[in-house]
Amino acid sequence: MSLDSLLTLPDFLLYAFAGGLLLAVIAAPLGVFVVWQKQSYFGAALAHSALLGVSLGLWWQLDLTLAVIAVSILAALSIDWLSRHTRLPSDTLLGIFAHASLALALILISLQQPTQIDLMAYLFGDILSLQTGELVGILILGLWIGRFVWRHWSDMLNLTLNSDLAQIEGIDTRALQRHYLLLLAILIGLAIKVVGVLLITSLLIMPAASARRFARSPETMLTGAMLLGVISVLGGLLASFLWDLPTGPAIVAAATVLFLTSLLKRAH
Repeated sequence: MSLDSLLTLPDFLLYAFAGGLLLAVIAAPLGVFVVWQKQSYFGAALAHSALLGVSLGLWWQLDLTLAVIAVSILAALSIDWLSRHTRLPSDTLLGIFAHASLALALILISLQQPTQIDLMAYLFGDILSLQTGELVGILILGLWIGRFVWRHWSDMLNLTLNSDLAQIEGIDTRALQRHYLLLLAILIGLAIKVVGVLLITSLLIMPAASARRFARSPETMLTGAMLLGVISVLGGLLASFLWDLPTGPAIVAAATVLFLTSLLKRAH
């Protein structure tokens, strides 16, 4: 595809750009807290459970997007409850949950008719198939995340730094953390179309981790994560369109290049 043809994009490409850029922006506020709270494996566990949502949606003939979001929310709340009521280390619990849900998802998918699902689209994303309803859902989630960050930014920072002290100061830490996990689960459910189950966590942590190398304050890290997320999506989409690369992996590859560049820059 030539650069001239990019000036007159068809609708499905416009949807891809709009959806990808929106997700990059709204993933940044949650991504910085994923990095600060060292929850990347939690995001991976939710991503694996999202594939279980796909399989259950097919099994019961439900809307797949709604099924994925519902299962992701249930998984997030279940992990939160288990982490508070069992003595298992968090990484062990998340590993068990992630692999158990993935195994169950693959078993259920294997029982479906082969023509019912394009498994690769859910594993690695299919951003070119975004529809109007999904874009509206992403926009609504973006407004919700924006409101959450506006109202609870300081509270989330206090919770991240010292949860006990935040509770002493009157912050309802349990409700706040559940609200954050709810938003994270919905984001992962909606973002599967962009980068897929196997790569969704990278869209959360790579821009935030790259921005952390330069940030002098939490606010500048958030701004940097948004900017680098947008650049990753733009770079991945353009690389995909120009060189016929798989779009989801191309976006992650662009984010990886930015992260490696941030390491080199810091080294100098």
